[in-house]
Amino acid sequence: MADLVNVIIDGIATAVPKGTNIVDAAKMIGNEIPVFCYHPKLKQVGMCRMCLVEIGTPKMDPATKQIVKDEQGNVVIAWQPKLSTGCTTPVSEGMSIRTKTQVVKDAEEDVLEFLLTSHPLDCPVCDKGGECSLQDLTLQHGPGTSRFEYENKHHGAKHVPLGDLIWLDRERCIQCSRCIRFQDDIADDHVLQFSERGRNMEIVTMSQPGFDSYFSGNTTDICPVGALTTADFRFKARAWEMQATPSVCEHCPVGCNITLNTRLETKTGGHEIKRVMPRQNEQVNEIWLCDKGRFTHHFTRAQDRIQTPLIRKDGKLVEATWEQALQLVADNVRAAGTSVAGVLGDRIANEDAWLFAKLMRDVIHANNGKAPVQLGMSPAVAAAYAGVARAYGVGKDFDMTKLGKGDVVVIVNGDVEEQAPVWMLRLRQAIIERGAKLIVAHSHGTKMHRYAAQILHYAPGMAANWARQQAAALAEQTKDARNLLVVFGDEKLNGQHAGALALALAELVKPHAGKANSGLLPLYAHANTQGVFDMLDDGSLASSSIVHRPSSAMAAKVGWFVGVGAMEDAPRTAFSVVQELFMTELAAKADVVLPALSFAEREGSFTSADRRVQRFYRALPAFHQAKPDWWIAQEVAKRLGASWSFASAAHIFADVAANVPQYASLSYVAISQTTAQWPPVGRDDMYYGGTTYESDGGLGVRYASDSERGAIPPFETPSTLSEPTVGDLTRPEPKLYRDGELIRRSSVVQKHIEH
Repeated sequence: MADLVNVIIDGIATAVPKGTNIVDAAKMIGNEIPVFCYHPKLKQVGMCRMCLVEIGTPKMDPATKQIVKDEQGNVVIAWQPKLSTGCTTPVSEGMSIRTKTQVVKDAEEDVLEFLLTSHPLDCPVCDKGGECSLQDLTLQHGPGTSRFEYENKHHGAKHVPLGDLIWLDRERCIQCSRCIRFQDDIADDHVLQFSERGRNMEIVTMSQPGFDSYFSGNTTDICPVGALTTADFRFKARAWEMQATPSVCEHCPVGCNITLNTRLETKTGGHEIKRVMPRQNEQVNEIWLCDKGRFTHHFTRAQDRIQTPLIRKDGKLVEATWEQALQLVADNVRAAGTSVAGVLGDRIANEDAWLFAKLMRDVIHANNGKAPVQLGMSPAVAAAYAGVARAYGVGKDFDMTKLGKGDVVVIVNGDVEEQAPVWMLRLRQAIIERGAKLIVAHSHGTKMHRYAAQILHYAPGMAANWARQQAAALAEQTKDARNLLVVFGDEKLNGQHAGALALALAELVKPHAGKANSGLLPLYAHANTQGVFDMLDDGSLASSSIVHRPSSAMAAKVGWFVGVGAMEDAPRTAFSVVQELFMTELAAKADVVLPALSFAEREGSFTSADRRVQRFYRALPAFHQAKPDWWIAQEVAKRLGASWSFASAAHIFADVAANVPQYASLSYVAISQTTAQWPPVGRDDMYYGGTTYESDGGLGVRYASDSERGAIPPFETPSTLSEPTVGDLTRPEPKLYRDGELIRRSSVVQKHIEH
């Protein structure tokens, strides 16, 4: 437990951790000291002077060096002659603080009146209306009238593009520097700065292209006024007009908690996502998002989505009813007997993957109990990684905020900024702010190389060979670590090499197995790679598929592909069924195409790369005739004679918990639980933490690793490794804005997409 310091705030005695500043100490007892420049996630600078308070400390007798007491035995307080900034002043033992006196109120009024002399007062047209700290604090603490002539207000450019994603209104800026400090201290992208001085001081971009950062959208969340706005939301809606639905980002393995703000559009008559906002989860993304997660939601209402079932007639795909399409699928599956193979993408929800696997295992292949279902992705390495990562992954109580001095982080063959951006922010804090040691091994440079104590190098495609050769030397360097976290990726590796790398790194973390903050952390390509693997694993996948991708699908008569993006991930079959959002190359060649719902149009759960199971909720009505993937599997099962009656994703998840050992203790109720978090941010604390949403919808639950459960499956370790192929070596490096079906439908990020 941290050392506690006893203080008195407006007559209320409390004890707070040593080092706490006055603003936070007051916040802990519900006393809100107004702030503009201060933010609990940023370094304090005391620029705005809004948090001025009276401070007194116990009077000391200069002769005896003892605390002076009055006749009643009370400690005599020596009050400082001037007000002090509460955000930059740490508490001390016996300190007394006054936040409500007249002199403090006068100071608050003065600061607000001064700010308003340069503010445009364009609240009726400002995007921050309803979420503006200046607006709120003026009503609570400001003067009722202004002594300043409106004609004398300072004027500046009102529509300045800092980059193609963020716009600046220079008149509204109050020079709090929150945006600059976030980019400097959190993102380590030094792309914003102040220019000029006095009333001419303004924010400028220091990069080319402008505001060159993967995290630029966060500055609009923490901006206390309407100075910074996003390209896709400005002038689009008001905060009070929108519905707020908790969800989980589906773009990378972090599983960032988000809130989808939606509204009914009068022009189109349909509901749309107007913006994606962070939802606080200190265990996952704190209050941050990367720009891909924030700006690529437009695919959910893209007009080129598949709207109705399609079946092939006379060589062409034509519209059909659901009954026609489902019956055609059922007839062909029945005729194929057990020669049916399924391939699942790793974006779909746990519930979809589970029911599809159940269909393949219990209905279609009931006679042999086998389910030739495989993970479909490129490169085909998810099974290799997921099995080992589940066995030797981080502990059930893993907390990245606890990593610090004495801990070692090893990153092998992965680019954390490109593949899991918010993890980069959090790992950087552990290294730079708390003293963890970083070792990076890669064939090329990454942003994480900036923070490395040691950099190791190997040739492209040779990560597995290098790890097998250097495992002993690495182990010698990490044996004395308090905790060992190994983050790894699959760059330029085929299935065999990926499996060999994962197993070599598993040997490295074995001495630390069972520790909460030690273990493997894989950089998967998508949000639910681990979850889909968990739903498919029948107890043999981990051992049989660690080196080679399942090949049973290759001879099938019917191929059934759910959320599979790339043609190379699909075996050739006589009859094919595709469930998709868009008319992909694979869907265009199918015999039946079934429209699926996006994550925003249904409920379900994802399992992030650190095995945290999290729930997302329905924010939009169904797109035309699209259906959940699990519903399609159930309807076909019924036509094949199954008596299934799953009514919802929650019902299916209960079946998962009853049959998958790792999920045995989980339920929708459990993963929907929330607890109080520090710092407290949300709708009631926008002046303090920004426009982030609170943790409604649940914080999720991480299930125990196989090593914690004492149930590690056997793994086959290849004795030799083949040479990397030309295909392996020419595979593109992972990039956050790599072109894909979802991202290309977001107009605001078009300039960032890499092909």
